[in-house]
Amino acid sequence: MRLVFSVNGTKREVDPPPAASLLSVLRDDLGLTGTRFGCGSGQCGACSVIVDGRAVASCLMPARQAVDREITTIEGLATGEALHPVQEAFIAEDAMQCGYCTSGMIIAAAALLARDTAPDEAAIRDALAGNLCRCGVYGRAIRAVQRAAGTRAVAAGSSPAMHR
Repeated sequence: MRLVFSVNGTKREVDPPPAASLLSVLRDDLGLTGTRFGCGSGQCGACSVIVDGRAVASCLMPARQAVDREITTIEGLATGEALHPVQEAFIAEDAMQCGYCTSGMIIAAAALLARDTAPDEAAIRDALAGNLCRCGVYGRAIRAVQRAAGTRAVAAGSSPAMHR
């Protein structure tokens, strides 16, 4: 069964098995490996992608449901060499450790900021709640989202280590 959908602004056509998840199509058929396989049951957030403006667990979404939808993966957030503001903020706030959860957290944060440009801390925590980080970077991730939203004051010339 041929499926056509838009991934990162480009129409893509694939012929996956009938029960294929969006995650398997992204990784195996399209080579977009920034979207990670974590738990396979929608509990960890590592596989998050943006579908029509909403962060979703791609491991739970059948590929056939992605037809006629706009999908953005972590690879699609940057514009050429320019990183997305959330990606820049995660780097500036050192909001990653092993990196396994990072793409899912960044996706969740980007989806949040697309619909709410100045979220409060409760909204940020809610948006990131579906992302499991075994390294415990939650505080830094929240600060990164605040930075990307422009709601976190950062002293000029300060290093991310000073804000932990």
